Amino acid sequence: MKMSQIILASSSQTRKALMDRLYIDYQCVVPDIDESPHRENHADDLAKRLAFEKAKQISDQYPEAIVIGSDQVAWREGAPDIFIGKPLTHEKAIKQLQANSDKIMYFSTALSVQQQSTGFEQTLVEHYKVKFRKLTLTEIERYIRIDQPLMCAGSFKCESLGISLFENMSGQDQTTLMGLPMIQLCHILRQFNILVP
Repeated sequence: MKMSQIILASSSQTRKALMDRLYIDYQCVVPDIDESPHRENHADDLAKRLAFEKAKQISDQYPEAIVIGSDQVAWREGAPDIFIGKPLTHEKAIKQLQANSDKIMYFSTALSVQQQSTGFEQTLVEHYKVKFRKLTLTEIERYIRIDQPLMCAGSFKCESLGISLFENMSGQDQTTLMGLPMIQLCHILRQFNILVP
């Protein structure tokens, strides 16, 4: 039986590093979608739509492939309708981390796996919670200078020095916080008879 091609619909180096953990053959194809909100009222809805659209766009191009799309939306406690994106600039990263200081931040990470030729489609959302400790401006500026988290929602990299910003973390799968829920992904891949491990 011929093994289906596996495609990660992402340009994210962190998601690629997570996929590399599985020791399976895959390739990355970058989707081109509009990532701005479309009147979604909750971070879950936005993350789900974006993950689905990323996977669908690439699945349309490669209908025989198993396509993996993922997206993450961050939000602060009590405000799931106010989405926290990538800061993109040093100044915005400082502001985000100042706003995160001593607060709880939630992450809605969506996963969509699709194979157009068989009609397979499964889309889900996993959650992770982070409590930031009280941060000083000096700590924030030093952290940003070292870790350069300008392309990360919430302005931190938990897999790197960002762990030093937290008081505690809570969730079923830490890779959810990193942007690709690997436990759920492995479960879905096994449905395709892909050996992991």
